[in-house]
Amino acid sequence: MKDNLFVFSQYIIPQHALSRLVGWFASTKIEFIKNLFIKNFAKKFGINMSEAKIEDLEAFESFNDFFTRELKDGARPIADTKLVSPADGAVSQLGKIELGRVFQAKGRDFSVTELLGGDSDRAEPYLNGDFTTIYLSPKDYHRVHMPCAGTLKETIYVPGDLFSVNPATAQGVDGLFARNERLVCMFETEHGPMAMVLVGAMIVAGIETVWSGQVCPLPKEAQVQTFDGKEIKLEKGEEMGRFKLGSTVVLCFPQDAIKFKEEIQATSPLMMGQALAD
Repeated sequence: MKDNLFVFSQYIIPQHALSRLVGWFASTKIEFIKNLFIKNFAKKFGINMSEAKIEDLEAFESFNDFFTRELKDGARPIADTKLVSPADGAVSQLGKIELGRVFQAKGRDFSVTELLGGDSDRAEPYLNGDFTTIYLSPKDYHRVHMPCAGTLKETIYVPGDLFSVNPATAQGVDGLFARNERLVCMFETEHGPMAMVLVGAMIVAGIETVWSGQVCPLPKEAQVQTFDGKEIKLEKGEEMGRFKLGSTVVLCFPQDAIKFKEEIQATSPLMMGQALAD
């Protein structure tokens, strides 16, 4: 009943207005506000500041700076495997993309074509491929890194809703990850094409990439950017973006391109750089 009420409430509240309001508090540099916000958050979620380059909670210019804090060198070793986790978090789901559908939760799935912006040609390589959905909780490190080396070919900003992306909402909202605001990043890798989708969520005030800075929010219309004339190549483990407040990363690969490690299952905890697939 509690989960049902939580999901219902998200249909009736002003998702974007609330998220932008929280975004203002998260970006303010007013010392009293940002210090109170940071200290309460760190205490509530048990944030481990010993692994952060800046350990002093009052040294951050804003809550966003604290939330997207950089880690000390060596805090996240990069495994010597074909594919590593792009973020701290937990596996929401993983497996085969069957007949172009991505499994979300029991009784719910969504179209990989819709997830990637609605273009069937763009989605075609992934129709029978593999995917994993990684949920970043509030306590996690929120920079997103490359699971393997890749060259950026195209990004697609897709406007949408801002439902929460926690397990309760994943079980209660149809097509959650294909209806929320998101940034689709298409890479070419040594393993073939890879789609890396950064999904926005309730009170996520922005999505940033290392090549464009803050990308979301944008005007509420789809935007496509190609990079054929400007080579942006990122190595495995290199930072590619970050969330200002928590969210989800969805990875898609063509058929037979990867094989997930046997120990990686739904609900498995992950650390950025951890071995994910061969």
